[in-house]
Amino acid sequence: MRIRAALSETADGPFTVRDLDLDPPRADEILVRITAAGICHTDLSMRRTWPPTRFPMVFGHEGAGVVEAVGADVTTVAPGDSVCLSYRSCGACEQCAAGHPAYCRDSRLNTSGGRADGSTALSLDGAPVHGDFFGQSSFATYALAHERNTVKVPSDLDPVIVAPLGCSVQTGAGTVLNVLEPEPGSTVTVFGAGGVGLTAVMAAVASGCRVVAVDPVPARRALAEELGAAATVDPTDGSDTAAAVRRSTAGGSPYAIDTTGRPRVITQAIESLRRQGQLALVGMGGKAEFDIMTVMAKGLRLRGVIEGDADPAVFVPRLVELYRAGRLPLNRLITRFPFAAIEDAAQSAASGKTIKPVLTFG
Repeated sequence: MRIRAALSETADGPFTVRDLDLDPPRADEILVRITAAGICHTDLSMRRTWPPTRFPMVFGHEGAGVVEAVGADVTTVAPGDSVCLSYRSCGACEQCAAGHPAYCRDSRLNTSGGRADGSTALSLDGAPVHGDFFGQSSFATYALAHERNTVKVPSDLDPVIVAPLGCSVQTGAGTVLNVLEPEPGSTVTVFGAGGVGLTAVMAAVASGCRVVAVDPVPARRALAEELGAAATVDPTDGSDTAAAVRRSTAGGSPYAIDTTGRPRVITQAIESLRRQGQLALVGMGGKAEFDIMTVMAKGLRLRGVIEGDADPAVFVPRLVELYRAGRLPLNRLITRFPFAAIEDAAQSAASGKTIKPVLTFG
């Protein structure tokens, strides 16, 4: 079938909306008409490092839409269902069996640029186009997804709210609710008040925690306070950021989350913790150095977190409940862009002007 998709032809090139062809769903695939798609920094960072041999490519991994057709083996959703698309997992490895599909052994399901057999369902004038990004490639009017990454949601829920649930909201909220599990009344310090960080702020506030948000942008610190943060810290004001957090947390935070992936910020987060504190590392980044003796002497725990250690089939419905209860006011983070303006939306996200851009279709 003919679809419109945002094509990436080089790592540093723009998103260009083009007419592509999409194969019909195979027995284990689900055809979804995309109604909204969030732009995540993972889309932008992975595009910059994507192997040259896997271009042209269609990215997008925060899709929301309506099921149009299903393959013969699909039983969990049916045509007409409203769905949220998330990351893909095999469902059979030891991590998936233990309820931790975010750490699935078969990472190729999300980042190979095609199906497991090496084929691709997308083409341009007969030439293959890579896709199946996180089992969806949802920067398109239609996408093929799979049972493991397709979650049915209420049909009356705004798809612009649904789309970010599949990754950024799942990551921020899941890190608090599934990984750190802070006690009510305890303090959670969030480094980086972007989409993931502010979602973590919401989840921690919803859990009855005191929250400190660290971010250099005044408007984002202000929004964190509006969302319930008890205090904020400006890491660019010339003072010692870790010391400022310790003062604000009566000697150190028991829980911290780094959403930046930046070595300097990770060091600040470590230094801000109290004894036996926990740091969740959520932001994508490279190598970081820290003082091992500080970690040992204070008995700190550092934990890497992917997708909030969440099983989408279980956690997305929980996020929907929290949103409907008013405890995750996600509309405060979202800016809508028409699909045709995807490059403008991407630039706005990359510059930090927009917290959470979501593309709308139709």
